[in-house]
Amino acid sequence: MSKMRRQSLVAYGQPLRETAVDCPAPRGSEVLVRVERCGVCHSDLHLQDGYFSLGGDKRLDVTAGRALPFTLGHEIAGVIESAGAEAAGAIIGRRVAVYPWIGCGKCTACRAGEENLCSDPRHLGIVADGGFATHVLVPHPRYLLDYAPLSPTFAGPLMCSGLTAYSALKRFTGRPERGPVLLVGLGGVGMMGLAIARALFRAPPIVADIDAEKRNAALAAGAAQAYDPADPQARKAVTASTGGLLAVCDFVGSEKSLQFSTGVLARGGKVVVTGLLGGMFSMAAAMFAIKAMTIEGSLTGTLAEAREVLDLARAGQIVPIPTHDRPLAQAQAALDDLRAGRVVGRTVLSV
Repeated sequence: MSKMRRQSLVAYGQPLRETAVDCPAPRGSEVLVRVERCGVCHSDLHLQDGYFSLGGDKRLDVTAGRALPFTLGHEIAGVIESAGAEAAGAIIGRRVAVYPWIGCGKCTACRAGEENLCSDPRHLGIVADGGFATHVLVPHPRYLLDYAPLSPTFAGPLMCSGLTAYSALKRFTGRPERGPVLLVGLGGVGMMGLAIARALFRAPPIVADIDAEKRNAALAAGAAQAYDPADPQARKAVTASTGGLLAVCDFVGSEKSLQFSTGVLARGGKVVVTGLLGGMFSMAAAMFAIKAMTIEGSLTGTLAEAREVLDLARAGQIVPIPTHDRPLAQAQAALDDLRAGRVVGRTVLSV
């Protein structure tokens, strides 16, 4: 039996280590996918740490229910290598992107087609072993999506950074027709959000990030304006330029980013939060009514939305963001660079 090599989480807060096990044999509806590419996401850092910051000394522990060694990675593109007897439609050799947000199939969310919000999830790279490996076991072929003629380096990240941005931007429901959208945070998801916003909305978005290199990259990718939210004059400048915004997507999810995002809203404006950086945010309760404002969270996206974002990309409407291929053996170095803020765009592990 062939071996599956993995870059494994062996202890929380510690570097990944290479491990090897026998390749699993798919049973029933399961499909074994040989991984070609797997994107490196900021949420992988939180999982490696074992917690999310809730502000101050408070932490949300996420170590429960995950046996170690564990394989991170959820932005997967690969090739079907083998399939169980009940995996109808799984064609050996077919190149696929893997939808990782797999649910139990039984809860209210799953029955509504929202497996990403499942109460007992089997999300790949989060709960079940993911794509920082030579192979990944997928429970059913319906989670495998054709991505031709895209490259695997582009297709893999569409399953998280692309899907997350797409699902969040869809939540603005008519507001982009009344003014520009502001994107706060230009990491991998934010840069993907810029590309998708340009495909979805008539007016190019404006952006904000504390990193000048990322602001310049966004301007080069078609952003209308770029602001430094750490600049004390930035809020006034945004408001003076736009009259106040009706749609802000916060790809950071921190106290400072939310203060900036809500501070530039016009009456009736909406902030959609996808970022998980952490911290505590507070606001005077009366301001919700006075500004008729909405703050809404968005977590990845549905399988139907994954198909939609792939269709957009395959139609040539999403311009690929900067990507950096690195070999699987450099998974920890890729995480270190991401943690240090040295990545513009997305790092993708090549297997």
